[in-house]
Amino acid sequence: MRALYFDEKLSMVEVPKPSPEDGEALIKVLAAGICNTDIEIVKGYMGFKGIPGHEFVGIVEKSADPRWVGKRVVGEINIACNECDLCKIGLKKHCRNIKVLGIKDWNGAFAEYLVLPVENLHEVPSKVSNRQAVFVEPLAAAIQILEQVHIKPTDRVCVIGDGKLGLLISLSLNAHGVKHILVGKHPEKMKIVSDRGVSTLFPGDVQSFDRFFDVVIEATGNQAGLETALNIIRPQGTVVLKSTYASKASVDLSKVVVNEINIIGSRCGPFEPALQLLEKDLIDVNPLVSQVLPFEKALEAFELAKTKGTLKVILEVEK
Repeated sequence: MRALYFDEKLSMVEVPKPSPEDGEALIKVLAAGICNTDIEIVKGYMGFKGIPGHEFVGIVEKSADPRWVGKRVVGEINIACNECDLCKIGLKKHCRNIKVLGIKDWNGAFAEYLVLPVENLHEVPSKVSNRQAVFVEPLAAAIQILEQVHIKPTDRVCVIGDGKLGLLISLSLNAHGVKHILVGKHPEKMKIVSDRGVSTLFPGDVQSFDRFFDVVIEATGNQAGLETALNIIRPQGTVVLKSTYASKASVDLSKVVVNEINIIGSRCGPFEPALQLLEKDLIDVNPLVSQVLPFEKALEAFELAKTKGTLKVILEVEK
């Protein structure tokens, strides 16, 4: 089968079609999205070698549970051992032996086929298109913030970053009735959420909000966003970190200690609420799609995804 393979450099190769083991399903990939984590991987993040890609939709061709065969699915990306102490207390996505689709020790979705445990699969409602379904994984990550932080109606909330994830977080908060401000640099991107009633600011303007916000969500993917978050969060406020970096970020921990700032790392989230938001048309992800390219143009798609101003680039693997 054709696959996009990373081993110090990215290339299109022919590799054997994977074979599902006990408890796993073989999935024919229909479409896959390129996200910032994929871009960081090709810079060296996680030291990954193999087939990247973790945002996908596909059709189950073989399954340990035959009821899944023929179903259109998305899949949670964490593959747990189900045996370690963390798995046994319900922290499967923090499993001591964790494998992560397209990120750590498990080949991903930039290929014609992939395998995943059946327990990771979620059926896609017929009303949700393939292009929408590609957004389920990052949308679930956005929803995870509301699972981790109790945001009160009176809280002053700020999202920093108008990239793919920042916009999804803003759209998710808006769909859940959480008033907030989005800080970004690109008027055309910020318009996606301002058209839905979200207030927006440029980075230079938000600096005047010294120690003002109750909750700040950092989703810029760079250290400047983290520094801004620590400047505008009020004492005893909560900063939620959504960015991953290939290089290490330095933090002024004295500011965190003196202002008693709560810092929460936030990663993957629940798929079912994300699917419901898309099925009920409570979130429109179509404005976030910059380009859809056929799989044979995967290398070109990656270069496009790296370009400033580009939002989601989707690879159409099977029409």
